[in-house]
Parts: sequence; C-alpha cells; structure tokens
Amino acid sequence: MSVVKELLRTEADGTISFGNYELDQKAKLSDYEYNGDLYKVKTFKEITKLERNGMLVYESVPGTAVTGFAAGGNGVNFTVEGPEDAQVILGLEEDTEYKVSIDGNDMGMMKTNMGGKLVLSVEMGNADHVEVCIEK
Repeated sequence: MSVVKELLRTEADGTISFGNYELDQKAKLSDYEYNGDLYKVKTFKEITKLERNGMLVYESVPGTAVTGFAAGGNGVNFTVEGPEDAQVILGLEEDTEYKVSIDGNDMGMMKTNMGGKLVLSVEMGNADHVEVCIEK
C-alpha cells in the first residue's frame, strides 16, 4: 500500500492525492492551493479529513490514503487505501441523489442529507485499494 508522504499533492493527471494512515500522531497541511481553492488536510491512523475553503470534502475513520481524487459537477471518483474497513463521509450537494459504485459493484442510489453529506462504508477485505465512483 502507498500512503501520501507529502500529506497532499497534485498528480500529473490533474487529480489530487492525500492522507497517511501510517502516522501515529496527527499531521496537517493548510493553505494548499489547487484549482483556485485552498485545501487543508489532517491525517493519521485514526482519521483523514480534507477540506476545501473550510468546507468538508472527505473524511474517513480510521485514516486512509486517497489517490486520484477528482471532484466535479457530476460527482466524485477516487481510490482509497487503508489497513482496515473505513467509514467515508463525502461533502457533496445537499438533498441530491447519487449513484454509488464501489470497486465496480453498483451500490444503488444514495441521497445526501440537508448538509450535503453522503456516508459510505468501504470494505477493504483482501484488497490493497478500492475504487469509489459517485455520480449524480
């Protein structure tokens, strides 16, 4: 498995990667500029949290590493890695239905709450990473 040693980085394909679940103590990086927005990441073995302009984008318990994170008007795509199953909370549009796919398995439609949060469980099983696709 690969963690993001820099805590947050921009990839050559324009996506971002963040998180380091191997850390025993909290680490954070603030004011990371990406596409005109400011990002902040906090991460360690118990939690990984990404914010954009002070608003929640991603949170996992326990901590995870996320690669290829791409968010747009139609949804979010990313790969998540971790030592065990994780609960993931995504900050999306409020009161909106999304089609959820985890590792190519259709999980059906899920609706965000009034705060725009979508909660999913990501089962790592024997996989070293899991692909997540959320589409409007």
